[in-house]
Amino acid sequence: GINAEYGGGACGGYTTGPKQVVDILRQRSRPYLFSNTMPPSVVGAAIKVMQLLTESDELPQLVERNTKHFRDRMTAAGFTLSGTSHPICPVMLYDAALAASFADELLQREYTS
Repeated sequence: GINAEYGGGACGGYTTGPKQVVDILRQRSRPYLFSNTMPPSVVGAAIKVMQLLTESDELPQLVERNTKHFRDRMTAAGFTLSGTSHPICPVMLYDAALAASFADELLQREYTS
């Protein structure tokens, strides 16, 4: 299944996947998790993502290759990354002022996620 949020979490989120997984989540999750109405564009995007993922493994493999490349290059450059192979790659700077400065520099260079 896929869990995601939209609108930065301001509008809620969604879960999509096999019917059995969604049914279990509906029964075991708190009711408020499924009380938000999704905009039609989010529903369409979720359907398209599921189509793309079930038709080919090309996109997940690309994400895996890019993640490995990023982690390898950042580690070689001396950065500490949290986790192992997950595509979310927290860069550990261990200093709040440095992290803020680093984030500002990335924004100035138009590196966004």
